Amino acid sequence: MGTGSRRPGGWVALAAALVLAAAAPDPENAGRVAGSPGCGPGPGAAARATGPDYYHFPMVSTRRVPGTGNATGFGEIVFTQSPFGISLTEDGSYQYDFTLRFERLKPARAGTYVVWTTTPELDRVVLAGELADPAAFSGKVAWNKFLVVVTLESAFDPDATTWTGPIVTRGMSRSGMMHTMAGHGPFETKNCAAYGYE
Repeated sequence: MGTGSRRPGGWVALAAALVLAAAAPDPENAGRVAGSPGCGPGPGAAARATGPDYYHFPMVSTRRVPGTGNATGFGEIVFTQSPFGISLTEDGSYQYDFTLRFERLKPARAGTYVVWTTTPELDRVVLAGELADPAAFSGKVAWNKFLVVVTLESAFDPDATTWTGPIVTRGMSRSGMMHTMAGHGPFETKNCAAYGYE
């Protein structure tokens, strides 16, 4: 029988079954980042954020700076409050407040940790502040899709426009994980290890 003779109801049932199967919990992939199949934080990643999953993201160590290889952490964002409910920039972008929390991040042996925000293309970089307290850092960001980068700098310079030291840990907003599938083959998978995910 040709495909043209199949009843529409059969396709509806098949689509419903596929949706239910996709929504079923998968113990093998528990804890992986939603919206990025096969990608997720390593088993030691801290996950103590209080808000919905969409509003927090793992911070992944590069393991290239002494004393930071076992560090785990997460970032969490909320809309910046204003009398109108949310805050916008002059160009109409949402403004967010974000917090970072780390565990097992040893103090820098020399220099200091500095937090930056940047676009996924790395074409714009903004200094967020010095990471004086790994258990509670607060900053602001005005991009929908962004990266948070922590670097080791020789000293904190409030006028710096980009980092010069090595990257200690980094994370990507959940919105940054959404992208078009154009150019991706049906069986192509993302190389998660290249981004620090296991």
